[in-house]
Amino acid sequence: MSSTTSHETLPLDPSTLPGPETIATRTLANGLRLLAWENFVSPAVYVTASFAVGSHDEPPAQKGVNNLVAALLSRGTRDHDYDAINEMIESRSASLAFSGGVLSTSLSIKSLAEDMPDLLRLASEMLRAPTFPEDQFARVKDRVLTALREREHDPRSMASLAFYKLAYPETHAYHWPSSGYLETVEPITRADVEAFFETHYEPRDGIIVLSGAMPAQQALDLLEDVFGDWENRPHRQRAPLPDAHPLPEQAVEHFTEVPGKAQSDFVLGVPALSANDPDYVPAQVANSILGVFGLMGRLGESVRDEKGLAYYAYSSLGRAKAPIKAPWMAVAGVAPENVQLAVETTLAEIRRMADERVPEDELTDNKLYLIGALPLQLETNEGMAGAIKNMVYYDLGLDYLQRLPERIWRVEAEDVQRVVQTYLAHGRHVLSIAGPRSPAE
Repeated sequence: MSSTTSHETLPLDPSTLPGPETIATRTLANGLRLLAWENFVSPAVYVTASFAVGSHDEPPAQKGVNNLVAALLSRGTRDHDYDAINEMIESRSASLAFSGGVLSTSLSIKSLAEDMPDLLRLASEMLRAPTFPEDQFARVKDRVLTALREREHDPRSMASLAFYKLAYPETHAYHWPSSGYLETVEPITRADVEAFFETHYEPRDGIIVLSGAMPAQQALDLLEDVFGDWENRPHRQRAPLPDAHPLPEQAVEHFTEVPGKAQSDFVLGVPALSANDPDYVPAQVANSILGVFGLMGRLGESVRDEKGLAYYAYSSLGRAKAPIKAPWMAVAGVAPENVQLAVETTLAEIRRMADERVPEDELTDNKLYLIGALPLQLETNEGMAGAIKNMVYYDLGLDYLQRLPERIWRVEAEDVQRVVQTYLAHGRHVLSIAGPRSPAE
């Protein structure tokens, strides 16, 4: 990467982005990290939060139990039944939702500033005193099982599912889907849900961000008032995050048959790098070139437009908390008879980026696109809160967004070539294909 860059040459002034000077922070005695951002453009407020519990904490025989817990938190509490909760939220034209993930469970709330205190207290009650009503448990579990059955008939979902199973070992959190499997969810009882909640839900290492029409210090005071007396589980010992693991010695290919479909989908990729890795920003630029910019970058141009092989084709660079390595993937949906040629074309585009330096005009266009997208992502309270939470969750530093434009601008063609060679074009990828058998087979 080039060593010097003047702010005057950047297409975006970093001082206009949120940073340590404008983000108010507070850490509570129970381990919760609170952050607030003032924005009085509208009377709305958005809260996003993540709590350190996910499918990573589940026993293998109960994969999917936290997904059920998260879905049931808002279905009944000690002081509010399901109907009362809905009335409280809907009468304020607000939204409140929980979602279970692999490493964390998230909370989102959107409302007018005047209604946020009541909704935060309701969310706190859900996190501390849910009742998991039998009728709601049955409904939610039935809905989840239906979704899992439908997943088995979706080539795109099945290709992704098999990719993660092959790319990450059985001991790794990413090996398992947060929603679980039919055979693991079916036996789960209400008592299992309650036991998992009582063991794992606590404030320690949680993050709560409030963005919107509320003075920052007032927002922090409110969050502390609501969540400050939430106690940790005294005997909880969370398993450490899975460490990096070696890539396969050679390329691995897997086919999942999904009969009766007109389309096949494939995922080709590798576990690449963590979000705070110094190479992550050059990899972001490379990924934009490969399968994001314009109509899905070079993959969209070659696989879909020029050769007409794909209904869609793009690339994706995930984000993961260190030491976990997020996947870097190329994804496409194609006619079954075109799978092999589409895979070969995808590999050829990856190889071309490893062998040839990206032309300067193409590189500049992609850097301008990535830098220009930053303020657009931060236009809403939701986008701002999410960006602030990510800076904390991924250990990026609160000045990350302010440093990011210059880091992107300094990426050179040799940096793009190097990260593709290092992380993607080494021939040790995982290829997961799902769909009907090709007519030629």
